Amino acid sequence: MNRRNFFNGAAATAMGAVAAASVSRVALAALPEPVLQTSPATMPPLVPGTGRPYNPVVTLNGWTLPWRMNQGVKEFHLVAEPVVREMAPGFKANMWGYNGQSPGPTIEVVEGDRVRLFVTNKLPEHTSVHWHGQRLPNGMDGVSGLNQAPIPVGKTFVYEFVARRPGTFMYHPHADEMTQMAMGMMGFWVTHPKAKNPLIAEVDRDFCFLLNAYDIDPGSMTPKTMTMLDFNLWSWNSRIFPGIDTLNVRKMDKVRIRVGNLTMTNHPIHLHGHEFVVTGSDGGPWPLTARVPEITTDIAVGQMRQFEFLADEEGDWAFHCHKSHHTMNAMGHNVPTMIGVDHRGLVGKLQKAMPDYMVMGERGMADMGEMEMPLPDNTAPMMTGTGPYGGVEMGGMFSILKVRKDQKPGDYKDPGWYRQPPGTRAFEWTGALPEPARFQVEGKGSMPLAQPPHHDTQVQVRKPTGHMNH
Repeated sequence: MNRRNFFNGAAATAMGAVAAASVSRVALAALPEPVLQTSPATMPPLVPGTGRPYNPVVTLNGWTLPWRMNQGVKEFHLVAEPVVREMAPGFKANMWGYNGQSPGPTIEVVEGDRVRLFVTNKLPEHTSVHWHGQRLPNGMDGVSGLNQAPIPVGKTFVYEFVARRPGTFMYHPHADEMTQMAMGMMGFWVTHPKAKNPLIAEVDRDFCFLLNAYDIDPGSMTPKTMTMLDFNLWSWNSRIFPGIDTLNVRKMDKVRIRVGNLTMTNHPIHLHGHEFVVTGSDGGPWPLTARVPEITTDIAVGQMRQFEFLADEEGDWAFHCHKSHHTMNAMGHNVPTMIGVDHRGLVGKLQKAMPDYMVMGERGMADMGEMEMPLPDNTAPMMTGTGPYGGVEMGGMFSILKVRKDQKPGDYKDPGWYRQPPGTRAFEWTGALPEPARFQVEGKGSMPLAQPPHHDTQVQVRKPTGHMNH
């Protein structure tokens, strides 16, 4: 983590730049030094050294923003700026974010905290920050033109409010929102309870991340901000598999996972090997009577969900969005299905003119994970990742929950691949198969057809040769 002071003569600059609200002379004496982070790795939890104590969260492939205490006020400094985000090893993207990253750093406070947030605009256009889900004064809500003037380029605004209720929230612009959010401007916010709450359990591990999507052409680095539906990169905290870190926990840990959705579609988030209960949203903790066991929870656009489970099954468990095209990386939307098409005789002729020509999808797309086909520079393979038994054949919104009995409390290091006990892994059967038992009614309908067909029907497909009579 590195630090950088954007201002020489901080007191004079701050007095001229702060413009969103009236603040005390003490607050204007100097801006908090902005803290920057460029590493894409998951940072350790930030244990609070000042202010009220709390159990900190771990941001997947992210970090928590430090603060300073100023006469009882918790002060943060966000810098909105262009950033370069490594979405996966070997693949980087030009984005906009906060304090060196997209998404920006997680902000953690405690219920009842007085919070002051300085926002410096280093973007090429004006911006603002909306504190999604917060109860606050109207003039601090961050919708430019409605609640405040936008923050001009090079200026710093300040937002002040009390964190009135505990929960899972986020922040993002409400100025040129389509462009700025499509470029990656967003961040997580967690407000911890100030005392024991009957609806908020104490957990051993608390993870959080945001869902985001981008349309970046292979070989390029900048998202296409006008895309509305046809995204080709589905990410968690602007990372795609295999660039998404694993969630490493100790067996019998109580685990909470917080997820926010700032894409343009819903995401059914699915966990293998365990059942969980959804315990809250950006509206607050859910009543106990509203909680039911699930293995998948659908998170709609603009929603937050937090769910909890007991990690009582040891192993490496897949954790992903259940929309299958969201667990693949960049590919074209107009690729035809070639399954079953016989390329023999054609491939050789094409390769005489195009030596690099390859058969695409004749037997399915799994071969794509093994092909060493040339890709444009700065392009993520469509499906990738290697596990202990071969290619995982995934991309996008996919990670792994790693549960280990020997993982120490508070240890978030990757323990490596799980060693399955003998006799607990699927295996090839090489013996004789027993004759299957069949029900007498198998294959029959519930009632006979009134007019059974005289012969089987086979669909004949004929390609039209012209524009007449078809």
